[in-house]
Amino acid sequence: MSPAAQTARSVVELEGFEQLIPSLERRGFQVVGPTLRDGAIVYEPLKKLANLPVGWRDEPEAGRYRLEKRKDGALFGYTIAPQSWKKFLHPAELRLFEVKREGGAFPILNNTGTPPRYAFLGVRACELAAIRAQDRVFLEDRFTDPRYESRRRPVFIVAVNCTKPAPTCFCASMQTGPGVGKGFDLAVTEILANGSHQFVIEAGTEAGAEVLREMSPREASPALCQQADDAVRSASRQTRSIDTAGLRELLYESFDHPRWEKVATRCLSCANCTMVCPTCFCTTVEDASGVSGDQAERLRKWDSCFTQAFSYIHGGSVRTSLKSRYRQWLTHKLASWIDQFGASGCVGCGRCIVWCPAGIDLTEEVRAIREEKEV
Repeated sequence: MSPAAQTARSVVELEGFEQLIPSLERRGFQVVGPTLRDGAIVYEPLKKLANLPVGWRDEPEAGRYRLEKRKDGALFGYTIAPQSWKKFLHPAELRLFEVKREGGAFPILNNTGTPPRYAFLGVRACELAAIRAQDRVFLEDRFTDPRYESRRRPVFIVAVNCTKPAPTCFCASMQTGPGVGKGFDLAVTEILANGSHQFVIEAGTEAGAEVLREMSPREASPALCQQADDAVRSASRQTRSIDTAGLRELLYESFDHPRWEKVATRCLSCANCTMVCPTCFCTTVEDASGVSGDQAERLRKWDSCFTQAFSYIHGGSVRTSLKSRYRQWLTHKLASWIDQFGASGCVGCGRCIVWCPAGIDLTEEVRAIREEKEV
């Protein structure tokens, strides 16, 4: 962060930070954030700080996820949740409209309702980058998705800087973390040291500054700002990475690379990677009707390029083999997404690695293609 940003930062004690959720609720927001459920950290509505995964951390690896107790009371001691904020902005299932018989007519009811005004608490840098990626798809492309827009525009974002990476993180190589850069109302760095529990906070908007003023802040000292910056910088030392230099061209030139066949022998085509990915946006539309014939509805649901039916056109599927479907996903994510939207579709969160039951690691696949291409 620049010196100007450092002088603008405040420090808030734990007691003051407890005013965050009530302050947001008074402004009409429904606060959602990380909490514990069914042995995992998930994003759900919160009523108080105690609902956060206090004193817990996650230990993800390829095809593996578990939680462990920490030795402190950190509120944000975990790294990444299996869910993403996409579930609130681009829901997995959304009713587009409903039709009901009224006499001899069938009026179309656009009854999706008004979504809540969300406040997202605990947004990591990679997740903030993922939200920006979906903004580019749904708000800034040729057409605007009105349902995404109605959810996205009012969102209040409380971002949290990472101070410890997970073994599956590679955001540093994708230039999307571990520190948040822009697009937040409040950015928080949690500091636990020498028996104190403090939060170094920067306001990114006037709305964020108003909320911050209700948490009894005081100006953060240069030493504390430096401590916060050093903690975030340490999270850049990650065990996984992707060399993005010339990657787009490399993948385009590797259409017939033998590595696609090798990864296809492991891939289950389960679509877990696309379901947990915070940037994937593909959907299908389904129509359903009641048994009586008096009611019907149209639903939009998440879909995946890993399903054979996804590429079905008249005459059959375009991508019938697992090899072709994995190649489509990885090449779109890291190459053709750039042609479409001007940036990579991967933010380095590592969710696809963790939640792949076969433990397929896209960083390894990219490295293998690059190394074998250079031989």
